[in-house]
Amino acid sequence: MLVTRTNLLHLALWPRGMAMEDPDRKTEVVLLACGSFNPITNMHLRLFELAKDYLHETGKYKVIKGIISPVGDAYKKKGLISADHRVTMAKLATSNSDWVEVDDWESSQSEWLETVKVLRHHHEKLSSPDATISLQNALPLTKPGRKRKQEPSRHDPIKKKNQSSDGKNVPQVKLLCGSDVLESFGIPNLWKLEDITEIIQNYGLVCISRAGNSIQKFIYESDILWKYKNNIHLVEEWITNDISSTKIRRALRRGQSIRYLVPDVVRAYIEKNDLYSLESEDRNAGVTLAPLQKNASDSKN
Repeated sequence: MLVTRTNLLHLALWPRGMAMEDPDRKTEVVLLACGSFNPITNMHLRLFELAKDYLHETGKYKVIKGIISPVGDAYKKKGLISADHRVTMAKLATSNSDWVEVDDWESSQSEWLETVKVLRHHHEKLSSPDATISLQNALPLTKPGRKRKQEPSRHDPIKKKNQSSDGKNVPQVKLLCGSDVLESFGIPNLWKLEDITEIIQNYGLVCISRAGNSIQKFIYESDILWKYKNNIHLVEEWITNDISSTKIRRALRRGQSIRYLVPDVVRAYIEKNDLYSLESEDRNAGVTLAPLQKNASDSKN
């Protein structure tokens, strides 16, 4: 931190024994992407890079990890193949990444889980002492002599929202998504209003949208999104990319090439296991999507 006359004055007036915030310290962020990943595509991976660049360019954040969390089979989406295959493909796709990883906790659950519960789970994991040590070991080491270890305070520190029970700073977990997910908040019974509120208020969104997309208009027309709009980071994707899992599956059903649309290791895995066909696309046909079924049932009670 640059030492100025103003800084010296603040130091002189600061209560003894109380830790002082470093104005140059960036908020650590973990990006969490939830979805079917049926199959994972190059565009899914690209979302993480776009979000990371955007958050770093604000000068306020430091992205330390990306997590891909495939949904479980109980989601009951039409054409959804088994979670085992989807998780394996995601792990193959991220095998050469030094910061994006796959977590199979959500996909291993016997029942469908609301996205807000997945966010809570990962926040709690990051709040544990073991997670703090693990993240510290993963971060680049500071040069010797640059910083001295802070002596224990005689006063109890003020616990902040993003601090663990032992007072250590906990990285923020932000939900990474495309504009289609944000717009899905408006579909009746797909999301609970209290879940939307908790996601945006407590965690925040990093939403990737194509240049010229009307997502800002959608936020304006929603009272709840407008209320917490400062927690919604809109990232414009200037290099357009229209790859989707739906189009990948369609090409595979028609015997068309998907090379350069998914990582080569994913393409090889799909071909080896003959994953997508007319039969697989009919899976869960006529079955009500889990959130629609659950939320519609809850609204009647």
